[in-house]
Amino acid sequence: MKAPSFWYGSPGLRARLLAPLGAIYGAVGRRRMRRVAPTKVGPKVICVGNLVAGGTGKTPTAIGLAKRAAELGTVAAFLSRGYGGRLTGPVRVDPSRHTAADVGDEPLLLAAHGAVYVSRDRIAGARLAMADGVGLLIMDDGFQNPFLHKDLSFLVIDAQTGIGNGQIIPAGPLREYPQDGFRRADAIVLMGDRAPAPHLSQLISATGLPILGARLEPSRDAEWLRGQTIVAFAGIGRPQKFFNMLSRLGADIVSRFAFPDHHRYDADDIMRLAEMAAAAEATLVTTTKDFARLPIEARQMVELVEVEVAWSEPERLDALLSALLSENR
Repeated sequence: MKAPSFWYGSPGLRARLLAPLGAIYGAVGRRRMRRVAPTKVGPKVICVGNLVAGGTGKTPTAIGLAKRAAELGTVAAFLSRGYGGRLTGPVRVDPSRHTAADVGDEPLLLAAHGAVYVSRDRIAGARLAMADGVGLLIMDDGFQNPFLHKDLSFLVIDAQTGIGNGQIIPAGPLREYPQDGFRRADAIVLMGDRAPAPHLSQLISATGLPILGARLEPSRDAEWLRGQTIVAFAGIGRPQKFFNMLSRLGADIVSRFAFPDHHRYDADDIMRLAEMAAAAEATLVTTTKDFARLPIEARQMVELVEVEVAWSEPERLDALLSALLSENR
């Protein structure tokens, strides 16, 4: 689904009308979190989550944490719900036979950086990982899932959009009341290369949590994009972030197409886009996450732009990780 535009503006009539439903959603979620005693399975668990529905950069953050853990001497595996996939798990992802239709697009991205376990039941997934000898699990999402014990939780917040209109789903983008989420978090990852709005800066500063600055950058040389005429498409939480990045890299975007998050592309989708690109003598470009959902036969027609997390102060992150990892030794 695409996030309604009123989620990221001043609360208007639609938000006010939906606010009672949001209050119910928030109350049910709060009660669920308080009534469940999390289960500690065995591996240390790092959770990467957010407060809002939609894209904030959780998956690149999870990959970035795994890379930092590896530099500190610990190999991590990933745990995912496998949103958009048909398999309920627990199952270890095998990129040679699993597709996005099987396990979702995000686990396929994660699988390029380590073992990935998909399971709707997070406890069952953690137990399968433990049976394989995994000592550190990084959960991509699951912050609002109360069942599996988390040893270290990072909340990823977009510096530009923050918490939107401050309302709970469906009146706004919030998955839960911010004060509840901040209470369970151990650190905030402030994602973006712009300074946050004053009200957002005050909100997160008041939490007293460590704040880690981060931004998404191309993971390989993107100089080829400079001056390149392109047709860009993306079906992610916030496609405009991808389009803005392409513009900053110097690409000449003649057309851009935003699809719903986790959109499953078929051959007709790609043929229409490829024909538009050909007519404009342009290159067809998308994200790594979207590329995982393309029909295999269509991938040769599309270029992808990979991104990774760049940490503003990696030593602050290392201090948090080292404190956790030293408990394993």
